[in-house]
Amino acid sequence: MKTSIIGLLIALFGALVLASCGGDASMEDSPKEEVKLDPMVTLDTVRMKSFTHEIRVQGNVETDEDITLSAEMGGLITRINVKEGQTVRKGAVIAMVDASILSSNVQELNTQLEYAQYMLDKQLELQKRGVGSEFDLETAKNQVNSLKASMRSLNTQRGKATIRAPFTGVVDQVFAKKGQMAGPSSPIVRLVNNTSVDIVSTISEKHFSNVKVGTPISVSFPNYSDTVLELKVSNVGNYIEPTNRTFRVMANIPNNKTLLPNMLAEVSITDMNVENGMVIPSKSILKDQNNNDFIFVARVPESDDKADKKSSGKKSTKKKADKGANTYTVYQMNVVIIERFEGEALIQTHSELSAGALVVVEGARGISNEGTVRAQ
Repeated sequence: MKTSIIGLLIALFGALVLASCGGDASMEDSPKEEVKLDPMVTLDTVRMKSFTHEIRVQGNVETDEDITLSAEMGGLITRINVKEGQTVRKGAVIAMVDASILSSNVQELNTQLEYAQYMLDKQLELQKRGVGSEFDLETAKNQVNSLKASMRSLNTQRGKATIRAPFTGVVDQVFAKKGQMAGPSSPIVRLVNNTSVDIVSTISEKHFSNVKVGTPISVSFPNYSDTVLELKVSNVGNYIEPTNRTFRVMANIPNNKTLLPNMLAEVSITDMNVENGMVIPSKSILKDQNNNDFIFVARVPESDDKADKKSSGKKSTKKKADKGANTYTVYQMNVVIIERFEGEALIQTHSELSAGALVVVEGARGISNEGTVRAQ
């Protein structure tokens, strides 16, 4: 009984082995079919249109009449005549420093000068009578001139004790107080005049040839999003900063009422304006191993009949994918870039490229020259 069961199991196992071998053989005999799909790309068109390039840099609001007034001589501050926010005229007295010692010296010199002048008058009278000596006369003249020079020097020093406004402006801040000691460089007040301000920015030297006096610029302010000023360049720097290779550009704003010194500004300078140029998307431009710029131009492929005539007659074991209306052949074409701006590139006019031609914008990394692609 056991022997019959074992024989039956062996027979079943052999049948299974034969069936599996027959299945493998049948799978090997059936040919494999491969379907190769063309790469998927995004296309855009070549346009003949106006092209504008702008230089965008950060600027700063500056004014020449923004200073901190200091005492030119040391001494006790005896008077401060202004308050913060007060408008003062040019020449108005801002503050005074104690100059009593200088005043005493002036009085002393004045007394000596009166006596020296009296002696000079006597020597001149004696000279007219012919009894005075020339030496005594010259000594008297020298004494008078020396005292006058000393008097002028003391008066100049005493004048420095009075701090005056060098221009008409507004007192922005008062640093000192009455009774404090003022040093030769101690700040007293800050005086500002914002009537006329300048927008100053630094630009790379590569743009120097394109920026001239009178070049239009557009200025906006991060803290005043609704304020945009259309100005013109009033001054172009004549010096290249060696540390960052930039030069200064300035635009004046007269009759200013809102801007303050050191306020940030965003400056846009139009350095190129082409009325009709060949423009392509910047993303379509690639570089080859020789650092040359090129693009892929997409064209509708030839019909299958023409393709069969050009073929060598060899049979392909691979099944071709069905070609639809969105299938193109791409050709590599070198281009010369003139300028780029905001996702567009101005290129030199190409004899084999015209307005309306299709170029590959996305997906170009996985294709080759004269390859077939599908457009999304």
